[in-house]
Amino acid sequence: MVVERQRPGTLEVICGPMFSGKSEELIRRLRRARIARQRIQAFKPALDDRYDAVAIASHAESRFEALPVADSLELARLLEPDVEVVAIDEVQFFDEGLLSLVETMADRGIRVILAGLDLDSEGRPFGIMPQVLARAEHVLKLQAICTECGAGASRTYRKVRTGGQVLVGAADLYEARCRHCHREVDASQVTLDGATGGHE
Repeated sequence: MVVERQRPGTLEVICGPMFSGKSEELIRRLRRARIARQRIQAFKPALDDRYDAVAIASHAESRFEALPVADSLELARLLEPDVEVVAIDEVQFFDEGLLSLVETMADRGIRVILAGLDLDSEGRPFGIMPQVLARAEHVLKLQAICTECGAGASRTYRKVRTGGQVLVGAADLYEARCRHCHREVDASQVTLDGATGGHE
C-alpha cells in the first residue's frame, strides 16, 4: 500500500514523435531524482524490447533500469510502498487502467513521469495519451528533425504500410517528419474538404 506524503504529487508528461528525445529526457529526470536520493521505480511495456528488455533506453543509447510489465495491473502489483518517483516509458502502449492508477499515485504524493508518442504514424492521437495529457500538471512536447526537409518534426512516418497501429521498431521502420512532409496519401489525391479522389 502506498503511504501518504506531506508534499503534493504531480503528473508530468513528455511527448512528441519518434527520435525527439523523449526517453533521453525521461532518463535525465530520473538521474536527477537519484542524485536527490529519492526512491524511484521505472517501468516499460514488456512488448518494447528494441534496445534493452529491462531498461528504458534511448536512441542515443542512454539507459535506466526498468521493470517490463504486461499491463497496468502488473504495474500496480509491483509498486513499492515507499516509492517517491514513478516513471513509465512508452505510455501509448498501455491500457486504460493506467489512467486511474497514475491519478491515484499523484493524489498520494508520488511524482509520476510519463513519456510516449502523442500521435501514431497516421497522425492520429495514440492510445491513452490524449487523456494522460489532459490530466497532467506539466507537459513537455518535443520535436525531432524532419528527415525530408530539416524542419522541426512533430510526426512519425512509417516506411512500411503493414502491422496495424502498433508496430514496434526504430529507424528501420520509422522516420521523423514535419507536418508538410508527413504524407498519409499522395497530396494530389486530397481535395480541400479532406476527401480523397483520383485513382487508387
